[in-house]
Amino acid sequence: MKTYWMRYLAVLVFIGWGCQEKEESVRPSVFSLNATRVNGVSSGFTYTNLAASPVVKLSFSTKIDRASVVPSVTFTGTSGTGVGFNTTYENSDSTLVIQPSAPLGSLATYTLAVSTTLKSQAGGTLQIPVTVSLRTALDSSDKFPVLSETALLDKVQSQTFKYFWDFAHPVSGLARERNTSGDLVTSGGSGFGIMTIPVAIQRHFISRAEGLARMQKIVGFLKNNAQTFHGAFPHWLNGATGAALPFSAKDDGADLVETSFLIQGLLTARQYFNGTDAAETALRADINAIWEAVEWDWFRRGDQNVLYWHWSPVHGWDMNLPIRGWNECLITYVLAAASPTHPIPKVVYDNGWTQNGGFANGNTYYGYRLPLGSAYGGPLFYAHYSFLGLDPRQLTDAHANYWTQNQHHTLINQAYCIDNPQKYYGYSAECWGLTASDIPNGYTANSPTNDRGVITPTAALSSFPYAPEQSMKALKFFYYKLGDKLWGEYGFHDAFSLHEPWFASSYLAIDQGPIVLMIENHRSGLLWELFMSSPEAKAGLRKLAFQSPHL
Repeated sequence: MKTYWMRYLAVLVFIGWGCQEKEESVRPSVFSLNATRVNGVSSGFTYTNLAASPVVKLSFSTKIDRASVVPSVTFTGTSGTGVGFNTTYENSDSTLVIQPSAPLGSLATYTLAVSTTLKSQAGGTLQIPVTVSLRTALDSSDKFPVLSETALLDKVQSQTFKYFWDFAHPVSGLARERNTSGDLVTSGGSGFGIMTIPVAIQRHFISRAEGLARMQKIVGFLKNNAQTFHGAFPHWLNGATGAALPFSAKDDGADLVETSFLIQGLLTARQYFNGTDAAETALRADINAIWEAVEWDWFRRGDQNVLYWHWSPVHGWDMNLPIRGWNECLITYVLAAASPTHPIPKVVYDNGWTQNGGFANGNTYYGYRLPLGSAYGGPLFYAHYSFLGLDPRQLTDAHANYWTQNQHHTLINQAYCIDNPQKYYGYSAECWGLTASDIPNGYTANSPTNDRGVITPTAALSSFPYAPEQSMKALKFFYYKLGDKLWGEYGFHDAFSLHEPWFASSYLAIDQGPIVLMIENHRSGLLWELFMSSPEAKAGLRKLAFQSPHL
């Protein structure tokens, strides 16, 4: 009996094994991707700098069922829009060849995806889905008709000026912080905008009467409506009411640096509107009243030998930020020394701003010696904001030649972009300029030591006085090669990254203003001549022991 049951079990096992073997032999097996090639190159699943019609070859471990390809493959752009494509086959149908049926857009990212619904001719399914990222290169064709260099500079200045003219706040005439700001206006950016008005008159973008009327609106609002704190303005204001708007939790009162940018603009305009008629005479008187009301010395926070950036009626000095160099704030100390009503002594400049010479650098980067500041110079707005009015040509003191400082800072910035140590796509001798701007999902002070792969047009374009050849190369690249993505209603958009790729839709007052002004200083020196003609500017510079041909 025992022998019988043993034989019986053996038969069952054999039959079961045979059935299983038969079952497994007919069950369709999964298959996999062996290799990916784009334009003959194999580099994983991400491909960049591609031509407009890339050829993608996907090689599988078995022959593909052609009928399953179309429902299993998707080709989409960044927005999710479908891309038409053609398919062919190689290597006895084991290699699927995909090519877009029309050229792809330049500087755009596309996704080619193959799902596990793809089948083999034997009925098997793809084991793991496939996703290939394709990023196209720059289309190097000119996007606009070629202009003379003079006409191109005119176009950039006139189009950028519209940000301050057409988009100014309708009640106050002040500059909105950015193109989405509504009633929020900026004091410093408005100072830059005020300085564009003499440029626009001289370049015949507007008439002198139109410029005067706008200045009367702005100055009247600043004098009669804008909230101030010891004469200083907040960073942000409500353009309809003049009430201070908080820039941050405790920054809801005076901002002395933004105030200095505003006063720089007002004094420049005062020197321009020098007519003897009642209207221009009254405008100058109102500007003087605003200027003389600023209590620069009060921002010593007692008798300290340094100026402080912020004061709040609620939080007092809690921001606790002394203004020390080297950065964009030289104009703050010059104006504080120049004030006819609330001046600071030279020791505040020496101890506070220069830190008794402690702001010196003296190192060489890419062959350029940098007199002052941080490694590689920092963001390029350091060379712009104070020098919209202050003329750096032959401006010297015990610490630096300020033309050398700004020129070398500019050339270091460009040389860094050419060197491109982080290997961002697109950086070149034509595509350069790191300064504070919008970045994808944020804002930062871009510089060689804080390089996020983002180029900001204002950096190179506001550097025209210091590096005209290099800035013109950048201008032509931005306008002709990137113009379809970068040029808009108010000139160049704020920033872009060819590496991402990403193009900002924003405009910022503090970035648009220096483009107009520094191009003009390059072309005619207009703003430098106006600001440096003011008796107070001369007195302040002399007091701080500067030397300049204007003194």
